Amino acid sequence: MAQIGIYYGSVYGNAQQLAEDVQEVLEELGHRAHVHHEPDLAGFREVEELLFISSTTGQGDIPPNLEPFVLELESTFPLLKGKPFAVVGLGDSSYGETYCGAGRRLFALLEELQGEARAPLLKVDACETLDPQDEVLPWLREVYS
Repeated sequence: MAQIGIYYGSVYGNAQQLAEDVQEVLEELGHRAHVHHEPDLAGFREVEELLFISSTTGQGDIPPNLEPFVLELESTFPLLKGKPFAVVGLGDSSYGETYCGAGRRLFALLEELQGEARAPLLKVDACETLDPQDEVLPWLREVYS
């Protein structure tokens, strides 16, 4: 099974908790998974697969804990050469055009870095889903089984 690096962008802790829950499920499925609390390029290059989970803040922005790493990816542009990835975007559709802005930006960046999407961007709407685990964990089991 795959070695999966989990990266999260969180303001209030929801995406971080979800990342930790996702790690447990991936390990139950037989994968080796690690949540990168302080991501760096070395760890990013070493993992076999990537999974990003991010809430959206401000005007569709990536949360402050993940933004420096994303800026580093954008500036150094480490090509992924087909490395599989998936992105979960957490947002609130009442914000209109900025809904899941961080997830959309991450998905586009990973495609631009020549990664291969395991699945389309999963958008989780806080207006419809109170607990993102209810939507993300079944999706995860389907995508990573």
